[in-house]
Order: sequence, then structure tokens, then C-alpha cells
Amino acid sequence: MSNQQSAQPDTKPTEPKTEKEGKSRYRSTLNLPQTAFPMKASLVQNEPASLKRWAKIGLYETVRKERAGRPRFVFHDGPPYANGSIHLGHMMNKCLKDFVVRSKTMQGMDCPFVPGWDCHGLPIEHKVMTELVEAGKLEKLLSLEESTRRMAVRRECQKYAEKFHKLHTQQMTRLLTLADYDNPYLTMQPAFEGATMEVLAALLEQGLVYRAVKPVHWSIANETALAEAELEYYDREDLSVYVDFEALDAEAVYDAFGLPPHGDEDEDEEEGAETAVGGPAKRPHQKPSFMIWTTTPWTLPANVAVAVHPDTEYALVRVDGNITVMASALVEKVAKLAGAEDVAVLGTAPGSELQGLRYKHPFVTEQPACALGQEIPEGRCWSVVTADYVTLEDGTGLVHTAPGHGAEDYQTGLKHTLPVYCPVMGNGAYDPTVPEWLRGVDIWKANEAIAKRLRESGHMFHDHRFTHSYPHDWRSKTPVIFRCTEQWFIGVDRATARDGKSLRELALGAVEPTGADAKIKFVPEWGRNRMRGMLESRPDWCISRQRSWGLPIPAFFWKKSGGAQGGAVECLMTPASVRAVAKVVRAKGSDAWFTMPAAELLADYDPAADKDAPKGLTRADLANLTKGPDILDVWFESGSSWNSVMRERSGGADFPVDLYLEGSDQHRGWFQTSLLPSLGMMGRPPFKTVLTHGFMVGKDGAKLSKSKGDTIEALFNDYGSDVLRWWTSSLAYENDVKVDRDFFDVAGEGYRKVRNTLRFMLSNLGDFDPAAYTGKLADLPATSIDAWILGEYNALAKAVIDAYNAFDFRGAHQELYNFCNDTLSAVYLAAVKDRLYCDKADALRRRRTQATLWHLTDGLCRLLAPVLCHTADEAWRALHKAGNDDPRCVHTQEFIASFPVNPALSWGAVMMLREKALLELERSKKEKGIENPLDAQVTLPTSGGKLEKFDRALSEFDRTDLADLLGVSRVSVGGDSITVQDLRDQPRCERSWKRDGTVKERSD
Repeated sequence: MSNQQSAQPDTKPTEPKTEKEGKSRYRSTLNLPQTAFPMKASLVQNEPASLKRWAKIGLYETVRKERAGRPRFVFHDGPPYANGSIHLGHMMNKCLKDFVVRSKTMQGMDCPFVPGWDCHGLPIEHKVMTELVEAGKLEKLLSLEESTRRMAVRRECQKYAEKFHKLHTQQMTRLLTLADYDNPYLTMQPAFEGATMEVLAALLEQGLVYRAVKPVHWSIANETALAEAELEYYDREDLSVYVDFEALDAEAVYDAFGLPPHGDEDEDEEEGAETAVGGPAKRPHQKPSFMIWTTTPWTLPANVAVAVHPDTEYALVRVDGNITVMASALVEKVAKLAGAEDVAVLGTAPGSELQGLRYKHPFVTEQPACALGQEIPEGRCWSVVTADYVTLEDGTGLVHTAPGHGAEDYQTGLKHTLPVYCPVMGNGAYDPTVPEWLRGVDIWKANEAIAKRLRESGHMFHDHRFTHSYPHDWRSKTPVIFRCTEQWFIGVDRATARDGKSLRELALGAVEPTGADAKIKFVPEWGRNRMRGMLESRPDWCISRQRSWGLPIPAFFWKKSGGAQGGAVECLMTPASVRAVAKVVRAKGSDAWFTMPAAELLADYDPAADKDAPKGLTRADLANLTKGPDILDVWFESGSSWNSVMRERSGGADFPVDLYLEGSDQHRGWFQTSLLPSLGMMGRPPFKTVLTHGFMVGKDGAKLSKSKGDTIEALFNDYGSDVLRWWTSSLAYENDVKVDRDFFDVAGEGYRKVRNTLRFMLSNLGDFDPAAYTGKLADLPATSIDAWILGEYNALAKAVIDAYNAFDFRGAHQELYNFCNDTLSAVYLAAVKDRLYCDKADALRRRRTQATLWHLTDGLCRLLAPVLCHTADEAWRALHKAGNDDPRCVHTQEFIASFPVNPALSWGAVMMLREKALLELERSKKEKGIENPLDAQVTLPTSGGKLEKFDRALSEFDRTDLADLLGVSRVSVGGDSITVQDLRDQPRCERSWKRDGTVKERSD
């Protein structure tokens, strides 16, 4: 075989070509390749057989037993939702995790991996409710009593979660992942639920949990509060309106802008005319207004104030005859947008001068009630207030303020004692407190109705439709709103009782340091800034949901029957009471909350021993407590898994976790919702390293998801898992990854080259018995080609293991592929093919090369095993001649980091010299017509020419090795340059096609 030829052909390797009679005459004298390792992988058929064999030997348990007591690498699985089929995003995530588990295990480490599933929450309940509607069962469900209805929904949700947990387990097992599938964690398991409640108790103990009426993201479709992590942003077309709010006291407005008061001589003069060039305008007789801009007209019924920036300059402007107020910097932009023709600035004033000015609501006449129950001072509603968040990026510089429908608006309402008014019900319709023409109207339909009313009343200055990015419910894909409701929160700016620092301070302190001082390592490093930015701006965490399927928030309500606060309702949720409920939940599951009375749930709770209990509460009162209706945010459950799984199952040993690995969306999801509870309860992060990968996206860049049917069953059937895993290992996963079937075809080609390399090596070991071979690798001559290739393996092993440890799976993939395709196939295997085929079967040189091949194959299979699980094990078992009942498996082995060889340092220069010689051979092909390199002799310079200094003379290298490396018949050493001689007049061996000077004519 020439050096240009591949040692991993696409067809079965054959003996060197000879004339027809030569073939038949000498075929029996050749050592032809033999192996049971087939060229065709048939992965779809054979991978399940490997899975059965691994299950039979209990591979996961076997590995754990063999690694017991070894250095431990703690890796935690972020739980996917137990709904639908897994998709390509899951494939990437699970493969990356499996590369970690297997590579750490094969370094001799104990790396337990407990797979998890998120079973509670809106994703599953939404799907179950949809199916009940489609089955016509909703009406019957709604006719049930509240508690009975909740339990009916919960039973259906549990069955749904169990069904898809089972499906996911099958699919992830089919993906050849190694995990404790017999003992997974499910967030609906009683032990998990109880441990999660204990995290809540710890946060209560730190003073971080509170209940308040605040505006939160609200899903109208699912009638529940949502957290930031449950939002997805999509483009939406909305109505943008510019509305004039008429000033209540015109003279006060003109005073604020410094317009001179009216005089008798002004009666006959034109309103607004200037008294002199550049002088102040005269005070108009008409009433001015405050122009606001909003993209949510439906919130106007809840308007109670207009916010201005205290330091921004505002203008009193005459626009087509109307007098209004807007930011000076936006006058031209707003006038141009509305097509106004007559525009004149009558005066200017800073926003601070406008504070306290009042206006009339365009269509609401009665001051709304405050949801917080506080007393609102007279004249505070419908007034101008100041706020630092007002900007000049869009609108008019005057911000319509509805504290019941916005986070910033809410804070402004508290600051200025404004009514926190929310007239929108959970289903998205207005309640009876709004004007009659809006009562019961859906807010999205109300946008046009309100706009129509404003046009008819003359308050509408301008309106138009525009498209913008808007938050949507991640399950229903419907737009969400801000709605003021009573919810439970974790305060990120409240100081912990333990160390006096807020969760935000603790989190930023954990994320901020870099380098050797970093408490958390980020892979890639840009994840640090992303997490920091999200922590800096995040609001308090709303942890309550108004649904059925989830872990209840164990809050009880007690209505006192007398005393100074007779009839007042107090809440019981203390660390002690929560732990008492958690004990019951551990034993009976969270259904106990819905089926057991309060007194039984609190059987182990003594109010008298609880310093945090409501004053006056006794054991006798426990029977009269009412259970709260809310459940916990599903993100709080999964975010407590470091405690409910890792600490719980290890007795505390597996905390903090070495690695969390998830998609980039988890910087505001699971990474963050794990970090905050851990800092609150334990005072430290739950993880040491956070690894982020991008999303699988289609050619058009759209994110793939289960809901769109992006499943992998067809890929399993068309390619097999090893090809899918091989492709995944090739990805620059830190970025989003575009997916197309063509990419899997390319991966399949790469996989076949690696497989054929293994097959060629195995096929030349059919008659080799490693136990009978007495030679030692350490005794290989430093200048032998066998010592060289083992030295190359040592370099490969270091590079691959280092890449695995850096989670650089693409780097490992490239190193392995290049070694198989180039270093082995194109160089070493091409060079030794002649001795393997043509040397005497038990010749020392052939046996030495076979021993080298045996060790190479063993080492290479192990390095490939974390990625090509089935193929590496198949090849390794073929190498060890393991039968069907033989339990041996590559996945119980460890990496071979290096072989005991010391190749000559000058091998590097030799290989550089080889490249130059190959160029000369190519030139001789054109100039001398030497088509076959075996018809040539190459003369090499003694010292390697001008290449790096040799540690020994080139003459010390085996000239047959050098000839085989070049694919020629002979190599001589001497002179100062590389030369090529034509040997076509020399006799040729009919077995090897070589003209090496030893060929003699035989009698036959």
C-alpha cells in the first residue's frame, strides 16, 4: 500500500495487487486480514444488543462498585419536564452530560449520576387540561367541588408525568447514556417534596420569604402568576396611543411654566401670542393637558398618576390649537409622528416643577380603592409625580402610571402613596369597579374600545399600530400581563439573619470574582457577565402559583374571633410549621395537603414552642385553620434539587456540586433559581462550575422544541446513537447549533472512517495472542516506527484527556478523528501493511507490530468510549475476543494515559523530512513517469538537511521503516539533498510489489 492510500478502505482490505496468476499462486502465503468486527456498523440493530448486555451486567452499578472509594466527581442533572418526547435539544444536553460522566469514570473517578425529571407545574397541568377539554370532560370536572376537582386534576397530572418519565427513560437509554435510571429523582416523589419544603423553612428562618400584594407577570390563559424564567419573548403587534389628560387647574400649570398672568389688555389679543421676540408667551385661556404615551391602552382604567423625570426639561406646547405638556426633546418627534402643522413652545420647566399638578382622568370619575388597604390622602390620585426611570427613548417623556399593572409603577405608587388598583380579574376581563361600558370586557378587546372612546371624547392626540417584543407564557404561548395580586415572594434585597447580607449581594459576590479567586467557574467565561447582569436587575422572586399540580405552599390562615383585632386574618407559615408539614409530606406525599385536615398536617407542631407563631394561637386553634390555595413555583422545586437530591442522598457529602450543565436560558432559569435558595439556606453556591450550551436551531435559526414536533425517533432509526453522539461531540456547543440532516450524513462519514480504522487494526490481529507475546513495549528501539506511533498515542491521550477535563469535547473529537484518519490510516497503518501481510506469520518484526497494534487498539477504544459507546465497546470486546456471555466491557476500564516508550526526539524531524520526500516523489511522477512509489528509491540526507537538529544520525533509523513510511521500495542515506531513483529495471516481488534488492527468481 502506498503512503497516499488509506488503511481504512471502504471495501474489505485485499492483498497487494498482482498479475492474475501471481495472485492465485501466492495468495495462500499472505497473512490476510480476519476479524469478526464487521465493516457495516448496523447501529440501529446492534446498539440495542449492547444495551441488553450492559443491563445484564448492571453496568452503572458495576462501575460504581469498582470506583467506590476513588476520587469523587459530583455531577448534577438539571431535570427536564416529563412531557412529550425528547427533542434534539435534549439529545445535545444529554450527550454532553454523558461525555462528562463517562470521561470522568474512565479516569478512575467515582462519578455518580442521578437523572431527574421535573414533574409538577404548568407545563403538565396545561397539557392535561387541554386533553380534558378535547375529550369533552371539562364540564364534568368544573362541576366538582373545589378540593375534589383539584385532586382529580392532580391524579391525571401524575399519570401523565409517570407516562412520559417512562418514555424519556427509554429514549435517553437508547441514546446510550449511563445513569442511575433505576433510582432517578422525580420532583413529585415524597422525599423530594419534603426536602424542598425544608429549603422553604430555611429561607423563612433567614427572613427572606414574605407575602405581599404586588404586580406580577400573570398568565391569563392559565390564570396564574409566572416567574421571569417562565417567560418567552415573541413579536406582537399592539396599539400605541398618545393621550391628553386634561389639567384640573390650568393656572397652576401656567404658573409652573412661568407664563405671566392674564391682564385686562389681553382680552382682545390672540391667545398664545408672544409679547416680544424671544419673550415669554402670554397665558392662554384654554385648559392645558398632559400628554402621555402607552402601548397598553387596556391599563388606562387603572391610571392614578403621570410620572415625569425631575431633571428633564418639559415644554408647554401649542400643537394645532391644543395646549399640552411633553418633554422638550421630544416635541419635534411627536409632532412629526402625528403630522401636526402648527407647533409652538410657549414655555419650559424642569420636571420637578410639575410635581403635584393634577389632572382629570379621561373616562374614570371615582377614585379607585387601594388593594393594599391603605388610606390615600385627598388629592393624591391623578396627579403628576416624579420618577427616575422616566426616559426620552420613546413616547412623550410623561409616563402613564398604573401601580396595579407594573413593577416600576408599583414602586412609584408606594413612594407617593398612590392607590394600588387592579381592575382586571384572573381571566383577563375587567371587574365591576370600572366604568359600565368596560365591565366584563376582555382586556385585549378593550384596547380598541378604549381608543374609540378617547377619539370620540377628543382626548386622543395620535394612535398607530406597531410591532415589538413582548413577554408570553412559555406554555400557552399567549401574551402575559402585569397584574397586582397577593403572592408569596423571596426577597432578593432582604438581609439574611445569618450574615446580614441580601441574596443579591451574596449572589453577586459569588459570581463576581474571576481567576483563582472565583467561587464559581463559568464555561464559557462569558456566562459570568450574563449571570451577573441578570442578578443585578432581577426583581423579588414570586414563588406562588394559582394551580393544582404542584407542591403546596404550607401556609395556614387563622381568623381570630375576638380581641382588639377581632375578625382579623393572620397567616401561619413559620420554619417550625413548615417542617412539621414537610414531615407529613415525606411520609405521604404532597396529596396529603389536599386530603388531610390542618390539625393532622400539624400534628408535630406546637404553637407554644414556636416563637414565630401568631400571638395567641393555641393547639386547639389548629383545627380551625384554613389551608392556603397556592402551590410553589416549579422553579423553586427544581432549584432546590441540590438539597433534595445531592445532599439528601449523600448525607451532605455531595454539596457543593462540581458541575451544573444546561442550556444558556438557564442563566435566568435553573442556574439562578438554584443559586438563590442555596445562598439563603447554606450561605454558599450549590455548584463549583457552570457549563452553558446553546440551542439546537433549524436552518432558519428558529429554536427547536418538543411542542413543534422536533423529536429524534427518526434519527435513531436512520443513523443510530453513535453517529448522533459523534456529531454532538463535534459541536462548538457554546453557541447555538444549526441542524440539518445533511450534517448527520457528514457525521456518518466521519464515523465510518474511525470504524474502518479500528477494523483494519483488528483484522490484522486475528492470529495474535498477547499472552504468548514475550516482547515488552519498553524494549522497542527508540528509532522504530512502532515506538514512534506509541509516542504519538501518548501525545493523543494527553490531549484528549485534557480536552475531556476542560469539557472541550469538540477538541477531543478532532484529536481522535485526526489520529485515526491521518496519523494511523495515512501514515502508520499504510507503512506497516506490507510486514503484516507479507512477513512470515511469526516473524519478530510482524509480532512486534501486532503487539503495537493491540495496545493501540486497546488505548484508542478507551479514549473513544465516552463518545462512541457502542462502537468502542464492540471493538474492545472483539480485541479481547469476548464471547456473548463474557461480561467484560470497555466502560469498566480506565484510560491508558501513556505507554512505556521513549521514541527518538528526532522523529519529529524525520516526519518533516518525510513531507519533503513525498513532494520529491510527486515531482518524479511528473518528470520521470514513476507512477508507483514502489518503483522508486529515495536517498535522504544524513542529518535531515536544514531541519531541526537530530538527536541521532538518520543512518540509525531502520531503513525499511523509512522506506515503508515513504511507500517506496528502498531508502538510502547520504548526501545533502533528497533524490529519487527509478527502479523499474529492477526485479519486483510478486507478493509485495517491492523492488528492494532482495528479489530473486524462483524455480516456479
